[in-house]
Amino acid sequence: MHKGRIGLDCRHRDVDGRIEEKRSDALNKNLSNPIPQFSRNATVGFMRKETGKVGLNAIRQAAKRRR
Repeated sequence: MHKGRIGLDCRHRDVDGRIEEKRSDALNKNLSNPIPQFSRNATVGFMRKETGKVGLNAIRQAAKRRR
């Protein structure tokens, strides 16, 4: 049985069809494209809390507007 599905946009989806998000304990330095406005040891959860955004692209855009 498949755990998830691959959509037309090639992003991994869970069983309900929602696009999976990064875990909140993932470190910035381990992302494929780290967000330079945050520390390398900042977690995705911290970056979400600071920016109020959920997705990595949204966090990246909000971080650009920070100081």
